[in-house]
Amino acid sequence: MGDFWENVYIQTAAYYSVVILCMLIFLTIFELVTKYKNWEQIQKGNWAVAMATGGKLLGIANIFRYSIEAHHTLLTMIGWGFFGFLLLLMGYFIFEFLTPKFRIDHEIEKDNRAVGFMSMVISVGLSFVIGAGIGA
Repeated sequence: MGDFWENVYIQTAAYYSVVILCMLIFLTIFELVTKYKNWEQIQKGNWAVAMATGGKLLGIANIFRYSIEAHHTLLTMIGWGFFGFLLLLMGYFIFEFLTPKFRIDHEIEKDNRAVGFMSMVISVGLSFVIGAGIGA
């Protein structure tokens, strides 16, 4: 049975499956903390929400990329991925706090694409910083 879990195809499928599940959980958490409904807004064609949500997805995936690369057990990978997600979530709140002249969620819901783009870039950028810390 030990050879089964050491097979690179089995390991890849296991990491993939766990990351998909974690992404669903983390996106649900993001859905709870934003003022708008991501998927309803995307269905309506709201580009700002699509960019912000896409940035979150890419950010989460990038964090898990580093986590998989740096850690060789599934539980360790999940733990670091969860920690990285918490840091990414904190970055979202910091972005909201640092823009006191307007509300990020409100602007994204209004399809302000500049704010949506900035949100996307922040999520992706922070994921590289977080990932570098995970891989250290």
